[in-house]
Amino acid sequence: MIGIILLVIIVAVAFWFIGVYNSLVSLRNQVFNAWKQIDVQLKRRHDLIPNLVETVKGAMSFERETLESVVAARNQAIAATTGTTQLPSAQQVQATAAAEGQLTQSLGRLFAVVEAYPDLKATGNVAQLQEELTSTENKIAFARQLYNDQATVYNTRQQQFPGSIVAGFAHTTPAQLWEITDAAERDVVKVDLSMNAKK
Repeated sequence: MIGIILLVIIVAVAFWFIGVYNSLVSLRNQVFNAWKQIDVQLKRRHDLIPNLVETVKGAMSFERETLESVVAARNQAIAATTGTTQLPSAQQVQATAAAEGQLTQSLGRLFAVVEAYPDLKATGNVAQLQEELTSTENKIAFARQLYNDQATVYNTRQQQFPGSIVAGFAHTTPAQLWEITDAAERDVVKVDLSMNAKK
């Protein structure tokens, strides 16, 4: 009788261990999928930038430094987002976030310069590309939020007892959250909606 009870306990513990292990694997795959969703949106962003640069290049011949800054930031961002076949390391997430932050700043400067060229701003191509980039930026923000949500659930499951025991056996590591590392990205945008705007 004791042997049967002991066998039932061992089988129950084995099933519990397998269940927790499988849930960790499932969560890890969800985090990886969320990371790949960011990657898809970043690629779209990177693909739109050369079109924007080519569209504004002729009209902004005096702003070569701004255009070169955008191109250089794009190239750094592409290099930082090299394809991964597993969960990204903390260094990869931080490098990608930093490179994309630099690209965001460069694009912001480019759009500010475009504002100084009313004829250029009025062209349909520039307006359409700006709209597509804005839409892509929103998708990137949602993808980053999804990634952080999935990573938080995965990290929590690894740290909670008794799942932490299985996580130790499985040699799982916490997923790095996508964080804003650049102070300029944290700045509050100032919007002047007053009717007394300077002319």
